[in-house]
Amino acid sequence: MGSLSIWHWIVVIAVVLLLFGRGKISDLMGDVAQGIKAFKKGMQDDDKPAEKTEPVKSIDHGSAPTAARSDVGSKAV
Repeated sequence: MGSLSIWHWIVVIAVVLLLFGRGKISDLMGDVAQGIKAFKKGMQDDDKPAEKTEPVKSIDHGSAPTAARSDVGSKAV
């Protein structure tokens, strides 16, 4: 009674086929395969380094003098 015999597995498979039908199971397997392919493609995309990098933009602070702001520090409400 500890393990299932081949007849138990045949009955279980027959019940699953009757409940879900052949079409639904094959559609489900196709969806699982597409999910696995999409996952593998996503993992490969993560491994690739960025092909096109933009140059780093910097701000030059010393070229243009800034005017002092008159509203800094005031308590105008």
